[in-house]
Amino acid sequence: MSGKASLQKNLEKLDITLNDEELGKVLRRVVELGDSKKSITSDDLPFIIAEVLESKDYDHIELVNCTITSGLELESTASIRVRIFDDLVLASGIGNGGFDAFMNAIAKVLRRHDIPMPRLTDYEVRIPKGGKTDALTEATITWEDAEGGFKSRGIHSNQVFAAMNATIRMLNVQIQKRQQEPAGAAR
Repeated sequence: MSGKASLQKNLEKLDITLNDEELGKVLRRVVELGDSKKSITSDDLPFIIAEVLESKDYDHIELVNCTITSGLELESTASIRVRIFDDLVLASGIGNGGFDAFMNAIAKVLRRHDIPMPRLTDYEVRIPKGGKTDALTEATITWEDAEGGFKSRGIHSNQVFAAMNATIRMLNVQIQKRQQEPAGAAR
């Protein structure tokens, strides 16, 4: 599905129409995901489209690389390298599962930059109907801050990384909102 014609054919089967800009964005994401997964199926497309079309092109924070380690009857650990603004920051965290360890590591990075972390209120993971063990995973996370609740979505073949993608996406939107606040506005 990495070619434009193949993608277009699969979109037609699903009765989905995208403009050229959206098609280009979806195609880039399909190719990117294809590099980390054996194949992308037409069942994966709705997840990819939803993620791409909801996405803002903010890049205030980027997960450069990370390692997650989990074990039975052991705490999980996360070591992350994050680019935040122009800084490259290393952090690590321990938690009850890989995502919790990641959240503890990213919290350290955010504290250094005085960026608040919204409260996670719901976490939902799903795979496409009929998906297999190597299917793309969609993580939808509901957050709450002083302005109310909102959601972010991430996809990846690994459910922990899907949740991490949703978190990074949310942080980019939050940082963008903070930067657009008038000078002197209460945070």
